[in-house]
Amino acid sequence: MKQSNNPFILALKARNLTVEIHHHSAYQIVLSNDTPFNSTIDGTLYERIHGFLIKPHVRHFCVAEKGTLNVLNIEPYSTIGLELSSRFKEDDNIVFDSPSETNNFFGTKKDSLDIYKIIDALIAKLPLTDYDDRITKIVDYIKANYFQSDITPQTFADIVFLSPSRLASLFKQQTGSSLSKYLLWTRLRQAIYLTLSDKDRSLTDIAYDTGFYDLPQLNKYMYEMFGMPPKALKHNSDLIEVY
Repeated sequence: MKQSNNPFILALKARNLTVEIHHHSAYQIVLSNDTPFNSTIDGTLYERIHGFLIKPHVRHFCVAEKGTLNVLNIEPYSTIGLELSSRFKEDDNIVFDSPSETNNFFGTKKDSLDIYKIIDALIAKLPLTDYDDRITKIVDYIKANYFQSDITPQTFADIVFLSPSRLASLFKQQTGSSLSKYLLWTRLRQAIYLTLSDKDRSLTDIAYDTGFYDLPQLNKYMYEMFGMPPKALKHNSDLIEVY
């Protein structure tokens, strides 16, 4: 199992997927690896499509009884989420009827559905940023200490000798999102990784080990951000890989 270096992107691979109608806070991109699938998005049925992109809080469900899907969830206020928001016109969704439409939208090579190339194409759309050394230091700290449940804004401020408000402003300026969301996504990605890679481990232990106060808090954020609780990941063998 591999993980993208950008914590604001969570990518999963699913096989024989059928999910109940739901919604969530993240932008979501769903792409077929092989065969077309059906999906109902905001009350409209789309048949034999190859993928879609939806805004946050759009109700939807998918039926892909054959083949595999890649599901990408993206923090809406990250630089990538903000770039995606600019691609919408009036609708809350963009549907891809063929692999070529997918390639045209993401700017990838013809018939290439490689998820890493699509993520690279998304990141390539972003303006180059000369990150402040203090932001880099905070990111490195989160990578090493995300599992500590007592991290506060003051914790970060003390590391780089800025006030919490000044640091929050600088972080948002450079990443598009808040420092608290960055920490949350880092914890959620690791919790999902552990849930899928070690199914004998209890969800309560995973919650504690990834910085959440308890399992109810992990459940809350998982459902809010991705539309499903960790239990659904643990017991649904169709969700087969986290990138």
